[in-house]
Amino acid sequence: MISTVGTGGVRISSYLRLSYTAETPLLLPNVLFFRRCSRRFFTSCSASSTKQKVIVISGPTGAGKSKLALELAKQLNGEIISADSVQVYRGLDVGSAKPSIREREEVVHHLVDILHPSEDYSVGQFFEDARQTTRDILDRGRVPIVAGGTGLYLRWFIYGKPDVPKASREITSEVYSELANLQNDYDWDAAVQLLVKAGDAGAQSLAANDWYRLRRRLEIIKSSGSPPSAFEVPYNSFREQLDSGVADAADVKNSADKLQQSNKKDLEYDFLCYFLSTNRLDLYRSIDFRCEDMLLGTDGILSEARWLLDLGLLPNSNSATRAIGYRQAMEYLLRCREYGSWNSAGDFYEFLSEFQKASRNFAKRQMTWFRNEQIYEWIDASKPLEKVLSFICDSYSSQEGHLQVPESLRMKKDIRNPRQVAELKAYRTRNRHFIGREDCSDVLDWIKTMYCEATVSSLLTNS
Repeated sequence: MISTVGTGGVRISSYLRLSYTAETPLLLPNVLFFRRCSRRFFTSCSASSTKQKVIVISGPTGAGKSKLALELAKQLNGEIISADSVQVYRGLDVGSAKPSIREREEVVHHLVDILHPSEDYSVGQFFEDARQTTRDILDRGRVPIVAGGTGLYLRWFIYGKPDVPKASREITSEVYSELANLQNDYDWDAAVQLLVKAGDAGAQSLAANDWYRLRRRLEIIKSSGSPPSAFEVPYNSFREQLDSGVADAADVKNSADKLQQSNKKDLEYDFLCYFLSTNRLDLYRSIDFRCEDMLLGTDGILSEARWLLDLGLLPNSNSATRAIGYRQAMEYLLRCREYGSWNSAGDFYEFLSEFQKASRNFAKRQMTWFRNEQIYEWIDASKPLEKVLSFICDSYSSQEGHLQVPESLRMKKDIRNPRQVAELKAYRTRNRHFIGREDCSDVLDWIKTMYCEATVSSLLTNS
C-alpha cells in the first residue's frame, strides 16, 4: 500500500502540500506550546463560550488536509472524523489515500473502515454518524476535527439535514420490490421515468445507476406524498439570509464576516472551517504524481479494483465502485479480461490518462463547490505547516471570536492573473514514473499473470 499521501517515498513534512525534491524533518517550534497546553485550551474555551468548538478542514484532493488534521489533533488533544465518502469502505485504502495504521494509532480516526464495499452510504447517514461522534468526542473532553473533501457531507454536517421522513419497513420493502426487476435488467432510464411520473423530476439529475439514491427518493415520495425537493434544506435558508444581507457588490468581500456574525449564531456548534488549496498548476502536478504512485507495486489501486471485481461488483454500480480511481481501474481490468489478459502499453497509458484527468476534474469541482461556501477561510497549502498550525491553534484558543487568516497564509479563491489562466489552459501531464513502454511492463506482467492464474483455477474447479 502507498502512504496516505504517497509521493514515491519522498515527503517534505514542513509543508502542507507535498513537495518532490528532498525529505526534510518535521519542525514545529512555534506550536510545541500548544501540545503542552492543549487540555487547558479546550477547557478554557469551553468554559467561556456558549458553544463548543468544532474544527473543519477541507480542500481539493491532494492538498494536504489529512496531514494538517493529523498534526492539529496532536496539538489540540483531538480526534479526527473522516468526511470522505470512500474512506468509509474497508479494503479501499490506496485509492482513498486512507490514513495509515501508524497514523490511526497516533490519533483516533472515526468513520474509516466502517462498511463493506457492497454497502451504500448516504449523506444522511454521515450526518447522523458524524454528529453523534462529535458529541462523543466533546463528552470525552477532546477536540473534534472533521477532515475530508466530500462537500455535501460537510454542508449537512455544519448546517443540518432536511427534515425528510424515514421510510417504514413496509415502504422500504415495497420500493425494493418495485425497482428490483428494473435493476436486474439494468433499465436505469425506465426507473428514472417511474419517479418522474410519480412527481420527482429531480430524479433525472441522479448519476446513472445510482440505485441507492433512486430508491431513497421513491421512499420519500411514498412516505410523504412529496418529492425530496419539497423539503427545506437548512443550508439554503442560511444562504438566503446571507445574500439578503449583502446590499451591493462592495459588500461581497465581507460576506464571510457577515455569516459568522449573524447566521452562525443559529448553528449548533462554533465551527472553525478552513479550506486548503494551492496554485492550481502545482495541485494538478501533485495529483498526476499521486495517481502514478497509486499504481506502483502489486498492492496498489489495481489490486483493490481486482478485489472489487472478485466480489461480483461492477464499475459504477454503487457508491464504492463509482469512486474516482476505482471506477477507471475496474473498467481497465474488465477490458483486459475481455481481451484474454492481453493489453498493450498504449491501453495502460490510456487508462492512466483517464484516471489523472478524472482526479484533476474532481479537484476542480471541489474548488468550485467550496468557493461558494462562505463559512470557510481559505489557506495556502504551500505555506509552512508550523505557521498554519500556529494560526489555527491561536484561533481555536481565542476568547474574542475567530481570527482572520493573515495575508501571508491566505489563499485567493479566484484565478485573475491572465498568465496563470493561460498556463492552466496549456497544462499537460508530465509523468514521473510511467513514461515509456518499459516503465509499465511490471503492471502488464501482473495483469497477465493474474488472469492466467484465474483461468487455471477456473479450469481446475470445473474439471
